[in-house]
Amino acid sequence: MSKTKTPAGCPCGGGPSLAACCGPYLDGFVDGSALPATAELLMRSRYTAYTLKNEPYLLATWHPSTRPTERIVDPDEPLQWLGLEVKSTLRLRQRKADFAGQDHPDQDYVEFVARFRQHGKGQRLHEISRFLREPDPALGGTPRWFYVDGDFPIKE
Repeated sequence: MSKTKTPAGCPCGGGPSLAACCGPYLDGFVDGSALPATAELLMRSRYTAYTLKNEPYLLATWHPSTRPTERIVDPDEPLQWLGLEVKSTLRLRQRKADFAGQDHPDQDYVEFVARFRQHGKGQRLHEISRFLREPDPALGGTPRWFYVDGDFPIKE
């Protein structure tokens, strides 16, 4: 008797399937046909791109001011991504803390924990990522979110 496999959800945990969640972003990044509307959606799609070792997407969504020039994905690296937990999107908290008139709607932060296994050892990446929404010259000036950089919270 054969078992029917239930289709796995999107690697980012945000949708029932890759096709219904991050897939359109990974497929549409070159021509801009599908762009993540929020920093959190971009962060989730970048996590998915890491699980699929999709370096072109990762580089295209990395802000030009901080984009690495060396390879960021080693296709032969024995790395297994195990899951993503979005801790918070910090814009609302920041807006409360900002002084009147100093809101930055084109900057956002997402805190997450990504779990992975490397060389048989489970590890966690806990990051607060910074994102900017800017016009993309490659898309005729269409605004899109870019990953800029991240901070790693101190363990207490």
